[in-house]
Amino acid sequence: MCEQIVMLGTGSAMVTKCYNTCFLLNCNNEYFLVDAGGGNGILSQIEKAKIEWNKIRNMFITHSHTDHIIGTVWVIRQISSLMLDNKYTGCFNIFCHDTAANTINSLCNLTLASKFLKCIGKRIFINVINDGNTLVTDNFSFTFFDILSDKTKQFGFNVKFKSGISLACIGDEPFNEKCRNYVENKDYLMCEAFCLYSDRNIFKPYEKFHSTALDAGKLAQTLNVKNIILYHTEDSNLNTRKQNYTAEAGTVYFGNIIVPDDLEIINIE
Repeated sequence: MCEQIVMLGTGSAMVTKCYNTCFLLNCNNEYFLVDAGGGNGILSQIEKAKIEWNKIRNMFITHSHTDHIIGTVWVIRQISSLMLDNKYTGCFNIFCHDTAANTINSLCNLTLASKFLKCIGKRIFINVINDGNTLVTDNFSFTFFDILSDKTKQFGFNVKFKSGISLACIGDEPFNEKCRNYVENKDYLMCEAFCLYSDRNIFKPYEKFHSTALDAGKLAQTLNVKNIILYHTEDSNLNTRKQNYTAEAGTVYFGNIIVPDDLEIINIE
């Protein structure tokens, strides 16, 4: 059984040396896209990952910040173009909360040609979800939840792969204790780590409602998760990011630490 996370991008909003954080969950060649980054770089990343568009049937948008949602317009344009050329079979579903749905519809109406817009509501569906809603596909079982952001409304999720392995994603803001029941005791936790704690005075993560690698490590230890995946980082030292973030989180967390690069494949096991 093939179960993977394909990290299409790992960077925060203003990165220039890597792509904004977004990824694909893969189970038995069913691909589920999470976020799309801030532009048409999503097309390049999926091409580089050698993923066929027809295998991507579903998508989840966490929130409406530019570095997560604008790439959605390009995803819709690409898939609608393939549909019009009879190169995409079936339907494509986007799942998100109401605020993100309104943003996607507005962006599409302002930027896409009418021939692409005609696919929305016919074969491309923007599905509004609420806190606690579930979604079951052939290979995944999701629960979506409000992360209770102090800024823009944002949802995270937990998912169980067909093998039974569990993963939780808590978005790109600090953890709210009220969400504990959705994320504790999971096999994998995806957690933003904007920068190193040792670099907090340079990048000022707390002013931006973000966390550090040290904070993420402390959280993972508290939540009793087996593996932590650190993402949504700054990009000043990509050559040493994996080593430095792992070392800092490892001072307080004693499970397995994964700091992926763009296009890295994480095998779920």
